[in-house]
Amino acid sequence: MVTNITSFGRSGLSDWLMQRVSAVILALYTVFIVAFLLFNPDLDYYAWSGLFNQTWMRIFSLLAFIALAAHAWIGLWTVTTDYLKSTRLRVGAQAVIILGIFVYLVWGIQILWGA
Repeated sequence: MVTNITSFGRSGLSDWLMQRVSAVILALYTVFIVAFLLFNPDLDYYAWSGLFNQTWMRIFSLLAFIALAAHAWIGLWTVTTDYLKSTRLRVGAQAVIILGIFVYLVWGIQILWGA
């Protein structure tokens, strides 16, 4: 049996499910942030900072970061496997994408949980 080592979930069904679950998480996060902005028209730095200093918001934001990374990887993996027929080019593009997603996650975690 041939397996693609760059696939996220190793099966189309699990990738599809992860894509849908991550989309729901991102939608919930977006709705929450938009609602928070709408219900706080005189928002200042201290209120915004106070929101993100709460542990539940940091966890929710981290979940959204991870969901975005998974969503992006599955989507971009699909695009690269569909349109890049050269194995070297595809693996190179996927390596750059993985590096970018990793940097995004580390940077996001540093912003959320840093001092």
